[in-house]
Amino acid sequence: MDQVKAFEAERPRLLALAGRVLADHAEAEDVVQQAWLRLDRATTRDGTDIENLPAWLTTVTTRLCLDRLRARTPLPMDDLDDGAEVWAQRPGDPADDVALADTVGVALQAVIDRLSPRERVAFVLHDSFGFEFATIAAVLETTPAAARKLASRARAKVAQPAAEDALADWEVVDAFMAAARGGDFERLLQLLAPDAVVGADEAAILAGTPASIEGRGEVAAFFNGSAQAALAVFVGDRPASAWFHRGRAAVVFDFTVEAGRVAAITFRADPGVLDRVVRRDGASPR
Repeated sequence: MDQVKAFEAERPRLLALAGRVLADHAEAEDVVQQAWLRLDRATTRDGTDIENLPAWLTTVTTRLCLDRLRARTPLPMDDLDDGAEVWAQRPGDPADDVALADTVGVALQAVIDRLSPRERVAFVLHDSFGFEFATIAAVLETTPAAARKLASRARAKVAQPAAEDALADWEVVDAFMAAARGGDFERLLQLLAPDAVVGADEAAILAGTPASIEGRGEVAAFFNGSAQAALAVFVGDRPASAWFHRGRAAVVFDFTVEAGRVAAITFRADPGVLDRVVRRDGASPR
């Protein structure tokens, strides 16, 4: 198998890996293309003989992802040095180590987005893809014990309830609205609770919203490809979304989020509710 065919055989796995770590398909495709360019340079210009191509590509792709994460996120102090010396061994064959998970829930991804870059890589590689800590350590240039610590610390943060719930709620709301605008039906289903419902107050019904929709599939179908002009807002202290007309909120999508999923959406157009609407950017009112 020549180099191009060998790389193309690995491309779907590399895209899945980069997509899971970065949570951005376009960025994942860019990273995998960069991995190809590095492979081409290493084998044609430098004359490098790569004995274990899957392992080499996994390491290069994951480190490129780590660079992207670090560019997005200021590194916390505990991510700079885990008190461990560099682990210099080459990783084992990812084809043997990896056990691909089909999905990571979008609500979980919202929590993963708040991990430090190295925590995120360790958690995703181990918990989603089944890599051994020796392999993860080689990718992160640390020891297996330090890689295990990073994954454990990430797992504890993902499992944290209460204090993080409010932040997770707005991320779930925004993820749902992004999926609606993008026509991502599967993602909408992931974000909705099985018994999700849509309701409306009288003013909203008079404005043309449906009075009631029941069931995850029906709710996802209604929102799929819709809400193109809706904006992120707060209603009091609750994250929501709203249609605006001439600079004023006209109809609010009031979300109820339970256990990281959308349990209910209520259309509200009552003036008393609209008066409490505040535009937001992320977790804080503008």
